[in-house]
Amino acid sequence: MIRSELVTKLAAENPGLTVRDIENIVSCFFDEIVGQLAASGRVELRGFGTFSTRARGGRTGRNPRTGDAVAIDAKRVPYFKPGKEMRDRLNV
Repeated sequence: MIRSELVTKLAAENPGLTVRDIENIVSCFFDEIVGQLAASGRVELRGFGTFSTRARGGRTGRNPRTGDAVAIDAKRVPYFKPGKEMRDRLNV
């Protein structure tokens, strides 16, 4: 499912809200999750899962076109751990 499909589905289920309102709600929701993760936080949605970040160390990679060594800096990457209820629903 992509973002526009999510907005369309929510609009169909909530006829009292305009599509513009639902787009704003979805954007706000995702912006808050990203903002919390950027502040090195953690976002837990009960019954769904937990978003967090993990540190990746720097390493040496290779340019696939030329084969030259390229230094890759250390960074933080997003990580999602599904909750127990989600795992149970997926593995019925």
